[in-house]
Amino acid sequence: MDAYWLYAIIFAVVIIAALSFYAGKLLQQLKKQKQLQQQAEWARQQGLASHDHKVLASVLIITRAMKEEQCDFSEGCWRLSVLLTSLKMSGELALQFPAIFKLYNEIKHLSILDDRKQLAKSQRMKQDYQRITLEAKLHGNIVKDLDLLQQYTVERMSILKA
Repeated sequence: MDAYWLYAIIFAVVIIAALSFYAGKLLQQLKKQKQLQQQAEWARQQGLASHDHKVLASVLIITRAMKEEQCDFSEGCWRLSVLLTSLKMSGELALQFPAIFKLYNEIKHLSILDDRKQLAKSQRMKQDYQRITLEAKLHGNIVKDLDLLQQYTVERMSILKA
């Protein structure tokens, strides 16, 4: 009878040791998996930051060109709206720069490039008048938005660079 208990205890110890070893191995795998997930997330964040930095550099160039009147407001607002919408790590920019997005939303249906060339002269003039009228109406607000956007862009670029 004593030998039976001895074998049972030895068997129990072997099972406990095997389960402990297996549990330790699972914990190591979990730790490694968490590290890989953290590395993947860090790489993803770096990719998003790199994308946003490139976009913001373009935004800064367009903003300066618009302020120096090297780019008309319609084209600039169009380009800025598309670029700002493509940012991965920023949101609610349409609320921060409403005049830029308002002009874009008011003119985005107008013909451009080859479509514009195919319009009759009277239709082109009508669209030009509409565009110029909107630019004049929103000019002061767009100028304010450009100042804020330039400041925002410089700050975001310095944050992303750090």
